[in-house]
Amino acid sequence: QTMRMRYVMWCVVFVLGVCSRVSAQGPTTQDVTERSENDHAVVFELGAAGDWSRAEGFHPGGTFAFEVTPIEHWLELEVGFTAIRTDASTEMPVDILFKKPWPVSPTFEFMIGAGPELVHATGRDSGTFWGVSAVADFMFWPKRNVGWYLEPGYEVTFRDGARHHGLGIAAGLLIGR
Repeated sequence: QTMRMRYVMWCVVFVLGVCSRVSAQGPTTQDVTERSENDHAVVFELGAAGDWSRAEGFHPGGTFAFEVTPIEHWLELEVGFTAIRTDASTEMPVDILFKKPWPVSPTFEFMIGAGPELVHATGRDSGTFWGVSAVADFMFWPKRNVGWYLEPGYEVTFRDGARHHGLGIAAGLLIGR
């Protein structure tokens, strides 16, 4: 409980600090124009992932996602697939995240998002259940079409009439097209 609260508080403080800094400074007209000209039609994410819950501990895995921008500067949609190996099964969540982007600079973008997820578990604890997740997404683009990302998140899943809370993290490679 205390570790989760510390993590949530740290995330809230960090997000508020970044958002207030972005709001106070805001990108320049040149930054927005440069970003619009260099924006990608689709971005692929490939990386490592991990989930932690008090009940189950930490479990590593891998993730693949792609995202598109239906409304420039307002909405990005990310569809992601993750595979996490637990002690008794493999959990495979598929999620759709609706994210609000804030371009901080031409090479750095910050987003906050949330959305539903459908989780299929195999093994002893097999079944399919649903949940919701929320993320903070940090994208770094040192090259035009290649970058890296860090995406901490929080999820709530609903299974067997109970709610399960967990923290997640994903990090890896970005490929823009």
